[in-house]
Amino acid sequence: MTAIICMALSALGVVIAVLAAVRGRRRAALRWLALALVPTGLYLTGLITVFHTIGSALAHWATHLVFDPRVWVGVSMLGAAVLILLATGVRRRRRQSGGQVAGRPAPAAAAPGRAAAPGAPLPAKSAPTADLGDFSDIEEILKKRGI
Repeated sequence: MTAIICMALSALGVVIAVLAAVRGRRRAALRWLALALVPTGLYLTGLITVFHTIGSALAHWATHLVFDPRVWVGVSMLGAAVLILLATGVRRRRRQSGGQVAGRPAPAAAAPGRAAAPGAPLPAKSAPTADLGDFSDIEEILKKRGI
């Protein structure tokens, strides 16, 4: 029965392709011809039975989803995992872009060898270059290299 349906769909697609070609729409005719090959190709490769098996498995899972409490616990666990991952990802993005996380103050001074936090006082050794703002680190690197 599946073979007959697939061959009929392919034949219908070929008829539509011929009608489109007669009307002078060659691109549309080629598209219809390509679509006409799909049902028979799926049948000959055995993918129709694969799709049927997948559909049956999904239907079986969906019916058990409604009636099985164990499945609902699993769905709840997956939902909690997604929420936790989203919450930690948003918090991480805020820290990278804003310099601080909501509810936490920004650090007062940066660790040695790192750039200072925005609004933090500059260390004493870079006081002569305080007017340069963010370029003080670059100036120190250039001085070390003799430039």
